[in-house]
Amino acid sequence: MYKTFADIQTAIDKGVSVVSIVSDYLENIEDRKDLNAFLEVFKDEALERAAEIDQKIKSGTAGRLAGMVIGLKDNICYKNHKVSAASKILEGFESLFSATVVERLLDEDAIIIGRLNCDEFAMGGSNENSAYGIVRNAIDEDYVPGGSSGGSASAVAANLCTVALGSDTGGSIRQPASFTGTVGLKPTYGRVSRHGLIAYASSFDQIGPFAHNVEDVALVTEIMAGKDEFDSTVSSVEVGDLTPKPLERKLKIAYIKECLDSDGIDQEIKLRIEQLVNCLRADGHELIPVSFAYLEQLVPTYYVLTTAEASSNLSRFDGVHYGHRSKNAVGVIETYIKSRSEGFGTEVKRRIMTGTFVLSQGYYDAYYAKAQKVRRLIRERTDEILEKNDVILLPTTPTTAFKLNEVKDPIQMYLQDIFTVHANLSGNPAISLPIGHHSSHMPFGLQLIGKRFGEKELLEISNFLMDFC
Repeated sequence: MYKTFADIQTAIDKGVSVVSIVSDYLENIEDRKDLNAFLEVFKDEALERAAEIDQKIKSGTAGRLAGMVIGLKDNICYKNHKVSAASKILEGFESLFSATVVERLLDEDAIIIGRLNCDEFAMGGSNENSAYGIVRNAIDEDYVPGGSSGGSASAVAANLCTVALGSDTGGSIRQPASFTGTVGLKPTYGRVSRHGLIAYASSFDQIGPFAHNVEDVALVTEIMAGKDEFDSTVSSVEVGDLTPKPLERKLKIAYIKECLDSDGIDQEIKLRIEQLVNCLRADGHELIPVSFAYLEQLVPTYYVLTTAEASSNLSRFDGVHYGHRSKNAVGVIETYIKSRSEGFGTEVKRRIMTGTFVLSQGYYDAYYAKAQKVRRLIRERTDEILEKNDVILLPTTPTTAFKLNEVKDPIQMYLQDIFTVHANLSGNPAISLPIGHHSSHMPFGLQLIGKRFGEKELLEISNFLMDFC
């Protein structure tokens, strides 16, 4: 089976048709349908598009992604296709337009094969919160794939598509990448357009790719990134060529000692990272332990701010403006109450109510305003570290994937984000790289945080570490 885009290109050069490649993926999807990774597969459309791309290849007019098969997280819009954010409140809704990232990928002849399951409205760390059933980890189906982009991660891990798109608000690409042994990138905030992404927390959300290698992540990011007239938060900073080049210098890497000293980190993950640090030092690289005093404030700050934004963003889904309308409601007030009560799942309701509380009169200054101040301090300290170092190294997750239905306490689930929310709060790009397998046989990842709009350097260092590991 084709694991990377290079594998696909080699097959095409040998005369294998894109139709045949897509057919192989469709067969794989059918064989692994028990993963529940896909909510919908665009079988006929994908095969028809593959035939068109075969003709383009023959005529020499094919785009850079000809033959790449991509899955979309179910919160990314694709014109005339359903999009539900894995929620009953948007059941049956079809998008009237395509997200900017989708248009750019299609322009380069990528093939969209289907929409992928996720935690409802991207709220969750295990992909057990979807209104359409749990997603299983492709490595071991008794385990969660991580969340919220668990369907995307599991689909790539199981070779159901070449690349999958996810969204990352507090680790929703990197955590499932770590749990499934894949590569997952959260770009700099403002590097990739959010136009066509159903919002969770607008000052945090970023679209990014999953793949089996850094090269595919780099290519897809390069094509998706750049300014967009439909998203005023997108930076006009030049994207450039993100293809990783061989590293020809020694690195200066900071690693956060509080992360490795944390009580919650699995000892095997800690030992593997310490081993990597020592090997890099022996190879002549400079590894510097740094202190990050705000580790305990990261998760509370993140959840105060994101739930506040979710409360605002999801207010439009009320049965009047958008979304499911209760058939049992009488009158306007009852329509609002019953439509939202029936349409939203438990975790989404929990976060909306939390966000409404922290924004309410008498609590705004105590929670929301204070969290914004802490966010600024986190960003300043991150900048300070990266002024003197190429990247920051830390674990992606404190543990490997846990078993389905094992973590029942919402607070314990939120603490799974302790190492990933950092980059979302500061706005920096971050990537998870597979670096080992636990004695439990489950994979785990290493996380690197780069300088804002420094994807090129981050990806080159990542590619070096993938070979070095």
